[in-house]
Amino acid sequence: MVNNKNMTSASLSNGETVQKEGVRGRVFDAPSGHWVYHFLPRSLWPYAQLARWDRPIGWKLLMWPCFWSLILAMDAPVFAAQPHPYAFILAIWYLFLFFIGAVAMRGAGCTWNDLVDQKIDNKVERTRSRPLPSGQVSRLQAKIFMGLQCLVGLLVLVQFNLFSIILGISSLVVVAIYPFMKRVTDWPQFFLGLAFNWGALMGWATIFGRLDFAPLCLYCGSVLWTIGYDTIYAHQDKEDDAIVGVRSTARLFGENTKPALIVLYSGFIVLSLGAFILAGVPTLAYLGIALAAIHMFYQIITIDIDNNSECLRLFKSNSIVGWLIFLGLVSGYFAR
Repeated sequence: MVNNKNMTSASLSNGETVQKEGVRGRVFDAPSGHWVYHFLPRSLWPYAQLARWDRPIGWKLLMWPCFWSLILAMDAPVFAAQPHPYAFILAIWYLFLFFIGAVAMRGAGCTWNDLVDQKIDNKVERTRSRPLPSGQVSRLQAKIFMGLQCLVGLLVLVQFNLFSIILGISSLVVVAIYPFMKRVTDWPQFFLGLAFNWGALMGWATIFGRLDFAPLCLYCGSVLWTIGYDTIYAHQDKEDDAIVGVRSTARLFGENTKPALIVLYSGFIVLSLGAFILAGVPTLAYLGIALAAIHMFYQIITIDIDNNSECLRLFKSNSIVGWLIFLGLVSGYFAR
């Protein structure tokens, strides 16, 4: 471990310059070119870092299951049989709400995670420079900021039907317990998946005001997807995690990560196909899953679990999976 008072600026292998811990600026592995550091006052940087606004991959991965589920519902024959007169406008409005909600609730979740993990983060090189362990914000300031983000999420949620509001609020139970799971189980990524993919239920619920087997199938598959991509992410911290006693599927799978990813990603594809079949989506929608499967196979054959920058790159590439499946569903919608 390096003394955090002696950390200075450094360049990562990808050429992005970052400020390391102990400096009141960007955290250790923050990208220097992000809009946060160009357009926000320096005094707001710590709050942007708490919400991970400088790392958009998180809210994207939270958002995609929402988008999939919404268009899956609108692709279903039962919706097409009773078309909404402003279906396209409705879809754009709901997609916008899910986008805002994903950014807000991902930020609130990350702030909560940092509050719970402050002592652990102070012992891990990659996280020691975050706002709380580095002292850039107090715990009270972080709690107030978390509350404001939750308020934004609530304002989004009340735009939906009553069933969706109750369903959305119920997700907070899983979100609340997730940060503690790395202390008690080798499968914290499973609990992350339960929390991160609630949108796979929400999109369908906003259209029909209920849940059916199709969104449940999509949700279960998406949980497997999250376990897979977050295992890749967790390989960056496995040495420090072993020292401080943090458990993860990266440490559990170890050298068997590739076979584990084959099982997890295959399960995601199969269950997503099941969701599509149950929903009765147009044939063209399946093209997105086929292309996503190819990309996920690429992740598996190229991963080097001992190369941190490569693990981060492959983790981030899962937004491509989100895009491919979403565009497939949108194509099916217009084809119908």
